[in-house]
Amino acid sequence: MPTYRLVVEYVGTRYAGWQVQPNSPTVQGELLSSLRRLFDEPGLLVAGAARTDAGVHARGQVASFVSPGEWEPRRLRRALNGNLPEDIAVASVEIVPDGFHARRSAIGRVYRYQILTGEVLTPFLAPFVHHFRPPLDPAAMGRAAGHLLGEHDFSAFRAAADVSATRVKRLARSEVTAEGAIIAYTVQGTSFLQHMVRAIAGSLIDVGRGHRPPDWMLQVLRSRDRCAAGPTAPARGLCLESVIYPEAPLLAERSGR
Repeated sequence: MPTYRLVVEYVGTRYAGWQVQPNSPTVQGELLSSLRRLFDEPGLLVAGAARTDAGVHARGQVASFVSPGEWEPRRLRRALNGNLPEDIAVASVEIVPDGFHARRSAIGRVYRYQILTGEVLTPFLAPFVHHFRPPLDPAAMGRAAGHLLGEHDFSAFRAAADVSATRVKRLARSEVTAEGAIIAYTVQGTSFLQHMVRAIAGSLIDVGRGHRPPDWMLQVLRSRDRCAAGPTAPARGLCLESVIYPEAPLLAERSGR
């Protein structure tokens, strides 16, 4: 029974997140429904690398499943995309070594949070950015973001409902860039607490608008108190960009787009 790895893209606007939930549309639910029809296997299960929240998007979500039968990767990709709604697409399909698991095998995840500044919210960007009219200082935001690099207890940036086994996380990348009216926060870590990136983004906005100095981020970290940090930024600005895995030989060549 081969193991498949899928790279999945989706616009999360109308979904209650990645993970299957009763009585709510989810990305995992749509993917499962399509796969079970194609393989005629009602018990087939799909794992995801990250449990993106309601309204969060993905360019590089990774899913995996053990198949009861074998499909050629390009053919499977075409069949899935023919069954999935237009706001979900399978970008690639691979057959990978036994034992691969989308979540447990991952060693890193990269998220990007986009903020659009200025008076006008163009409808072509509206679903994918947090519109913030007042001017922001990306240099100050970048200095604040740099304080988060390395291993820390990120309790101050977690949701009250977070059930992670540990609140200590390691960030290998935490940077702010600006291009035109868009300011983006990019972060890479092994894993994240619930709402962690959005809470960091909301805190960076407080720094960017001059309400807090960049060194305030260190105080927030040390406090381990969610009330000490800024607000949780809206979900629509967040996108899972990619998932990182150790290099490993593939059993089948990755399909093209």
